[in-house]
This record gives sequence, C-alpha cells and structure tokens, in this order.
Amino acid sequence: NPHLEKMKEDILYHFALGTGTHDFPALFGDVKFVCVGGSPSRMKAFIAYIAEELGLGSPTGDYPNICAGTDRYAMYKVGPVLSVSHGMGIPSISIMLHELIKLLHHAKCSNITIIRIGTSGGIGLEPGSVVITRQSVDATFKPQFEQVVLGKTVIRSTNLDEQLAQELMQCSKEINQFNTVIGNTMCTLDFYEGQGRLDGAICLYNEEEKLQYLKEAYDSGVRNIEMESSVFAAMCNLSGVKGK
Repeated sequence: NPHLEKMKEDILYHFALGTGTHDFPALFGDVKFVCVGGSPSRMKAFIAYIAEELGLGSPTGDYPNICAGTDRYAMYKVGPVLSVSHGMGIPSISIMLHELIKLLHHAKCSNITIIRIGTSGGIGLEPGSVVITRQSVDATFKPQFEQVVLGKTVIRSTNLDEQLAQELMQCSKEINQFNTVIGNTMCTLDFYEGQGRLDGAICLYNEEEKLQYLKEAYDSGVRNIEMESSVFAAMCNLSGVKGK
C-alpha cells in the first residue's frame, strides 16, 4: 500500500501496537514463520508447543500476549515464530491479516511463510485427518474470493503455494502420525446454512439435498469446510507472502 509511506505513524488498532510507540524491527524483525488460528487459547498452547520443539521454552512456562492492550486478538512469539489468533469468519481474519501484513512490513521481515491452522469439517475423510489446502474455493466450488471495494465487485485468486503444500505433505509422511491429504478447502460465509447443517435456527432444505450438495463438493475436489481460507489465500497472494 503506497499510502503507508506517507503516514507519520501507523497504528495497528486491533493489535494495540503502533510504529510511534513500538520498535517493530526490534520486536519482530527475526520472524520467518507466522501461524494463525481461531482462538487465543489455542494459539498460546501452540506457541508453548513450538517453544519446546525449538528448545526455547520459557523457564516459567508462560508466554506474554504481545497484544495484551486489546481483547480483539492475541499474539505470542518464540524465536522466529509468531502465533496469532484471528477469531471466526472472513471479516475477523481479514482485519487481523491487514494489520499482520503491515506489522511484517514495518518490521522489515523477509521470506515469510504464513500458515493457518485450525479445525474444520471434513468431507469423505476419517475424523482427525489433516487437510493441506491446495486452493480455497467458495460455496459454488470456484477458486475465488469476491469482495466489494468502493461499490465494485472485485474477484481475487485463492490459489495457495503448491511447493509449500508438497513440503508439508512430506513432513507428514516423515512424522507418520496423521492421515494427511492435499485437497481443496471450501470457505463459507457462515457455520450453519452455508455448510449445509440441519441444526441451525433456519433450515429450508432437507437431508437428501444436503448430502447431494456435499457429494458435489467432494466430486469437485473439496475435502474440508471452514470460514477463513478464501480471504487468507487472496491476501497472501496480493501481498506476495507464501501462505498455506
């Protein structure tokens, strides 16, 4: 965004961070991997796990929330790994990603990989399987993210880094703990009707129609359903960040 260079100070409001109050290169300049997920508690547990894996565990077992000045998102850091919560759904992760990408820019980070991790609804898979997303598709199975900007509809690509997908698949084979597949992820606008659930407050379709829709999704290459991947993929593509 060329407008950023004209700003005297950039305030990342939802992170409670700002270029005028924080030294971004000192705080985040060594970051190479960013892992994002829905809830703050999961991302805190994740950073504790990563700390142990990297041999950087805290003597007290505690990891401070860098975004403690707000209750919108939580952020934790160990070595070159940043762990950030993004809430639920496209609007919430979109806000977080705008500020995260600006944070990485102001910190002068390079060669960044961002990975979204989280639960999802599987299609045709055993419970507990891991899906590595090849591309995010919308609820009509198209690999695109549609957004209205200044009153005009903008279509953005939702392809993700294929090399990174293969690297993650190879890691899974070496670990050999989870059934892992590469497939498309369907991103919906809500948890109930958008995903064909029968237990929402409103449901104007029957179980047969639901199962037919899920079969069509599977036949198109969809292996799981969630609510954030489309804007995640689109924003990674636009900002030149390797994402998965």
